[in-house]
Amino acid sequence: YGGWVAPNIYYLGYAGVVRFRGVRIGGISGIFKSHDYRKGHFECPPYNQQTIRSAYHVRNIEVFKLKQLKRPMDIFMSHDWPRSIYHYGNKKQLLKMKSFFRQEVESNTLGSPAASELLQHLKPTYWFSAHLHVKFAAFMQHQTNSKEELPKATKFLALDKCLPHRDFLQIIDVEHDPAAGDSLEYDAEWIAVLKATNSLINVTQSLWNMPENNGLHAKWDYSVTEEAIKEVLEELNHNLKIPCNFTLTAACYDPSKPQKNMEPVHTINPQTTEFCAQFGLTDINDRIQQVKEEGSVREYEEEEEEEEMDSTGSAEEPSEYNTDNSGLSSINPDEIMLDDEGGDEDLSTCSVDPSPDHPPEFSASFSDIRIMPDSMAVSSDDAMDSNNEELEKSGVSKQAEEKSLNERPLKRIGGNENGNTGIKKIKRRNQAIYAAEDE
Repeated sequence: YGGWVAPNIYYLGYAGVVRFRGVRIGGISGIFKSHDYRKGHFECPPYNQQTIRSAYHVRNIEVFKLKQLKRPMDIFMSHDWPRSIYHYGNKKQLLKMKSFFRQEVESNTLGSPAASELLQHLKPTYWFSAHLHVKFAAFMQHQTNSKEELPKATKFLALDKCLPHRDFLQIIDVEHDPAAGDSLEYDAEWIAVLKATNSLINVTQSLWNMPENNGLHAKWDYSVTEEAIKEVLEELNHNLKIPCNFTLTAACYDPSKPQKNMEPVHTINPQTTEFCAQFGLTDINDRIQQVKEEGSVREYEEEEEEEEMDSTGSAEEPSEYNTDNSGLSSINPDEIMLDDEGGDEDLSTCSVDPSPDHPPEFSASFSDIRIMPDSMAVSSDDAMDSNNEELEKSGVSKQAEEKSLNERPLKRIGGNENGNTGIKKIKRRNQAIYAAEDE
């Protein structure tokens, strides 16, 4: 549900909405991956090779919650770009700077279809994204649903990597309420939606769809009434200020007393406990821990039964996850992958063109989950390309562009040239950080 990760840094959560000086700001965390989209939030530390990849993927419940909002949104943020947004800006310049996007842009598979859904529904004034490490601006005019509705437009902006001579910063003036306080505030409609959708929480790996008007669900509309919003305001005594209740839950790193081989611990944050208690919500992390403990008990009982039957046991079942990250929205050399073992400091200046024989993995249609909005289905021609003087060349290496995907360094598979397994190599630039005292 979000909270303070430091005294002056606020996390919006898996999905969240807050207000600041009257400006309504929303966001959603993660990258879209179709095979994880309909699962619950089941991951927690310590992570394994499965969960460390699925933990940062967008889930359908977060998209569903945000689609219940009716009030106008000023700013929305996402890591992934909304799919199709590249058709509303200077596409020629984008492909000139990042030529390895071409195949996905032309097939309209670059970016997140879930984010496109939210863009079409929320119609925010501004939408900011990251992920692809290139500065790109776009202007999208939304279709109106009725004659009475005024047309809305979204100004999209993505920025480049924070490196020398790269476009990583832009200042934008946003209209606000000068009489409003200078504290972050809860959004009453969002809190009401969280309460209304609390029963939909899933902390298992089971695939499931959100309620929709297809004859299979007794209730599919979880948007809230003005009365429900008023109840939230009354619960808070009309004081929406988010408390500055940051609590240290992990020891600060002490270089004089390094702790080696310390396994991460699943911690229940007191901010979340307080937030859930205040609004009567299910603490997802606490529920995950309960399910985990219940599973451990069952696993222990099953092991006892196997021993009684003189069973030799079975090896760990193979992961159902696709652990190849090459299909996360696009194959972008600038993107930091959790399992990337390139080990070359100069990787950020290279670009790789997809091989015709090996197209990007992420080409699955989103139609099996949601139908793409008509207004997002834009032809891939350059008719809608607009002038974008702010985009500049990023110094892409032509030599690297000629390489195919087959020449990309292989990701680690847990072994080395001597056949030993379980030893992970450390990138060259990080070796000094992790060097042992005896080396």
